[in-house]
Amino acid sequence: MRIKKTWYFHDSIEVEEGHTGRYGAPGMPRVKRRKATQEEIERQNQKNREKKVRRLIKENFGRNDTWATVTYQKGKRPSAEEMRKDMSKTIRKLRQEYRRHGKELKYILRMAIGEKGGPHIHILLNRISGEGYGTDTILSECWEKGHINYKPLYEAGGYKDLAEYITKPLEEWEPETLKRYTRSRNLVEPKPKVKKWRGRKWREAKAPKGWYIDKESMVEGINPITGKKYRHYTMFRLQPERKGRKRCKD
Repeated sequence: MRIKKTWYFHDSIEVEEGHTGRYGAPGMPRVKRRKATQEEIERQNQKNREKKVRRLIKENFGRNDTWATVTYQKGKRPSAEEMRKDMSKTIRKLRQEYRRHGKELKYILRMAIGEKGGPHIHILLNRISGEGYGTDTILSECWEKGHINYKPLYEAGGYKDLAEYITKPLEEWEPETLKRYTRSRNLVEPKPKVKKWRGRKWREAKAPKGWYIDKESMVEGINPITGKKYRHYTMFRLQPERKGRKRCKD
């Protein structure tokens, strides 16, 4: 039996196709199942983390939101535990300020230590603004340990690069106690539309009207562990969505 999972976002659609049967896809040679190696498990877990964060970003943030790098004063070398305490205190202050302006704070953050020992925190925030206040101003006032660098939220590959950066494995000089990333609990978890059917042939991948398939995102093959065929790809809008236009559904 074939299975297709589709995630719908504002300016992209992600598709994952596979096979739910015990053997390889119809028409393909059967491949004996085998136990995955530890390296294969870790590689798959990393891919799953990247996909999860990428979809969280697509569902909860947009091109006008804030990507900031929070640093410490020169010469300061706090431990991972001290960094967590400092960031937790800052997040509490941010949440209070957002609520004071009638908004809810959303964030994804990643603590890191540079090769030369410089501690810093990357944080993605939903942007708010108004007369006399804004996310940049609020964060700068809440962080008391050093400086903050702000950059536009980059969308390369549908936030693919950003998700990979946030979830990348710890560097060899970073302590194991340093988590890959943390997030606010109020982020919406995107859920796919699932379709199952029986069929011997794979249908041609087609984009709905107004969309196109990103050729670089197309991945097809046979899972070496299960022997099942799979296909993953992403579609993007040909033009920005007009105000009031609804998401496309197939």
